[in-house]
Parts: sequence; structure tokens; C-alpha cells
Amino acid sequence: MREQWDRFLGLVGEAMALRRVKSVLEWDQEVNMPPKGARARAEHLAVIAGLEHRAWTAPVLRDTIANLEARRNELDPESAAMLRETAWEVDRLSRLPEDLVRALTETASAAFSVWVEARRQADFALFQPYLRQLVGLNRQKADCLGWEESPYDALLEEYERGTTHRAARELFEALVARQAPLVSAIVDRQEAEDAPRTLVGGPWPVDAQRRLTEAVLADMGYDFDAGRQDLSPHPFTTTFDVGDVRITTRFDEADFLSGLSSSMHEGGHALYEQGFPERWRCTPLADAPSLGTHESQSRFWENIIGRSRAFCRYLARRAAGLPGGVFPVPDAETMYRALTRVEPSLIRVEADECTYNLHVVLRFEIEAALIEGTVAAQDVPELWNGRMRAYLGLTPPDDARGCLQDVHWSHGAFGYFPTYALGNLYAAQLYRAIISDLPDFWHQVEQGRFGDILAWLREKVHRHGRTKMARELLENATGMPPSPEPFLDYLGEKFLS
Repeated sequence: MREQWDRFLGLVGEAMALRRVKSVLEWDQEVNMPPKGARARAEHLAVIAGLEHRAWTAPVLRDTIANLEARRNELDPESAAMLRETAWEVDRLSRLPEDLVRALTETASAAFSVWVEARRQADFALFQPYLRQLVGLNRQKADCLGWEESPYDALLEEYERGTTHRAARELFEALVARQAPLVSAIVDRQEAEDAPRTLVGGPWPVDAQRRLTEAVLADMGYDFDAGRQDLSPHPFTTTFDVGDVRITTRFDEADFLSGLSSSMHEGGHALYEQGFPERWRCTPLADAPSLGTHESQSRFWENIIGRSRAFCRYLARRAAGLPGGVFPVPDAETMYRALTRVEPSLIRVEADECTYNLHVVLRFEIEAALIEGTVAAQDVPELWNGRMRAYLGLTPPDDARGCLQDVHWSHGAFGYFPTYALGNLYAAQLYRAIISDLPDFWHQVEQGRFGDILAWLREKVHRHGRTKMARELLENATGMPPSPEPFLDYLGEKFLS
């Protein structure tokens, strides 16, 4: 048994190492790579993707898993979970031909560079042929993986296991129906107030913003000896190892709160990744059970903490003591009002807490229709703009502020968007539980003491990795199954009480 288990860990470690090598190349592509490197990088990534696929689907690994499955009763719970999660990875990847895996990777790499340029020029036509290719390849992927009701189910399973297109659609329809009147009441209340909710001052130099965000990230608990912050067109988090978890952000000299929110969002993801036990490095257990769970961490730090009055009071003090000179932030109340302004907006990552889910539902509906074949790539701008008018009462003035604003489709990541809304729900549910266990929660936030909060998240969420499924993890942490009620209660208490 020991020999078989050691062979299993070695084979899994090699497959995971190739996955991390691929991540390094992808990180460099978005952060450092010059534009003319795009063609070669697409080729390199395709080669690595092929090697990784071979490693996961190698007969020796499948045979080793089968032998261990026969002796599962001899394994401790952690080892049994590792075997279960590896078997899930192997089974899923074994259904995909290597040629398809390479084609998806190479096309996505090329598509990303084109997306960057299309976004810069605000011209969807540049990106359209790549989107069409990626949709076609993902439909092939879904067919290989297998599905019953919708090909979108097969892709959604990669990000949120156990959730279907039908279930997500029904949840979002119910959520939006209840959220819409709540948003209307909040907007009416804010319009009746005399105090302005716009950020004044600036410009805020990028270098100063960088210092401020890195100071806040360090206070949150982000370990810069095991990570770094860089710039990219679309902020993201990537993990090469438990000891190397990197984030990116973007800054706007006219609005320092935008960059800070992005940094805190990605910092929430990174804290999760840095919180996995060292013994799980190079194994599938060092990951979240679903992206909705992962997004709960980013949305918790970005919104529940980062858009609070207590945090703004901490921020005002932190900025005043920033090395390199005073960072001239407005007073705490002005920042809070700017961060909690509820108003339909064009850009998802800059949307307020109340309207954010509408952005997600719009993308979910469009990408599901693309995969199901009821919408063609060339229809996306018109469909996007129509739904923006229907859901948010706005019409994007150009493609950059419309259908080209998100990076996900250029990565071929269809099925990802629903996890953002689920993350909002999970975050609010975790918040309800944590304030019960930490009665001085908001006092700690105001003082910039985040250690107890992070320790709670480490204990209830991070340390479990993929040993538990998402629903079980949330139930154990909060004492209740996933529900939209805590999120709706949170919005009501925050904006209407």
C-alpha cells in the first residue's frame, strides 16, 4: 500500500507541476510579455497543455488509482479525499482528446492578445472570430464530457460542481426578482439624502496607490514573501505553489478606491490560496471545492469589509501614516459614501454591491446561449447592449465598455460567471456566522486588526481545501445550507437600516 501511495503522489505531483508551469507562462503573458510574443506563447502553452493532459490521463496513473480505490477502506479521510479529487480530475480529462486540449489552449492564448487590442480599440469585430472559435471548441469539449439537459452543464461543472444551468437560472431569476425592489428602495433613499456620494480630489498617483494597496494587503495578512502584486488589464490571482501566490490589479488616477477594491478582491483569493496546508502542495487538495467558494473570499474582503464604514475609518488613518508621504484620501465618511453609492453602471468590476448580480446574470445568459447554439458570436454586442438596457437602464457607448470589458471569454472560461453571484451569497452567509463568533468584528476592522478574522476563515474555510464539497463546507461553517436570505438581509441592513 505504501509503495502504491508513493507512486500515486509522484505521478500527481508531476501532473500538478506541469499545470503550474502553464500558470507561470499565462501569468507572464498577462503581466510582462511584449505584444509580438503572442504567437510563440500560444505555441508554448499548447505544448505544455498537451504534456499536462498526458500526465493526468497516463495509464499508469489510472491503474494506480484503480488499485488504491480497491483498498479505499485502508486510507485515512484526508488521503481518501485526495484520491477522490484526483480520480475526478483524471476521469474528466480522460474524456477530452489531447488535440482538443491543445487547440483550446493555443486558441485561448492567441485570443487573449487579440482581446487586449480589441478592447483598446473598442472594436468587437477584431475579437469576434476568436470568440466564435472558442465557443465551437467549448461545445466540442462539452460533448466529450457528456451532458443531459444542456451542454453548458458540462462546462459549469468545472467551476461549480453539482450546479446545473437550470438550477443556476432558477436561482438567479428568484434572486433578481427579490433584489430589484430592494435596489429601487435603496436608490430612492440615497437620492433623498443631501450628502454627495461621489469621490472628489485627486489625481492619485499610481505609485502612491501601489504603496497604499500593498500596505492594506499586508494588514489583511497577505504574505509578500509568498506573493507579489503586479499590473494587468484585468486583475487576477494565480498560484504556482502555496509559497508563490500572485495577484494583479489596475489603477485609475482619478479614483484610487477602484484599484484598492481590485487589490482587496484579489487579495481575498490569495489569502485562500496561501492558507492551504503545506503538505498539500502539488496535489488537487490545495484548491477550493468550487469557484463560488473561492469568490466568497474575494467578495468578503472587497465588499463586506472593504465597503464598510469601519474599514474607511481604518483606511483614513492608514493612508495618513503611509511611508513616502501622506496619501491625501478624503475623510472616512466621504469614502464610505462613495463606496456605497448604488447606481447602475457599465463596468462589472466597478459595480456596487446591489447591482453587481445583474451584471453577472447578463453574462450568464449570453454565454449559456452561445454554448447552446441559440446565439452566434456576431450577435453578442447587440444582445449585450439590449440586456444592459433591460437590466440596468444603460447602453454602452462602445464595445470596450460593453461586451469586451471582461477577460473570461478570451480565456475560453465559459461557465465561470455564475460563480461571482454565488460568491456574493456565500460571503454574506459566512459574514452572518463570523459576527456571531466575533462580536467585536467591526471594532477589529476599524482598528486594522484582521488577524482574528483571517484565523476564522482559515479554520472554517481555507484549511479544508477540497477535502469537502462546497455545500458541506458552507453548511459546516455557517450551520445552514446555501441560501440567498443572508445576502438579502445584509443588503437591507447595510443600506436601509
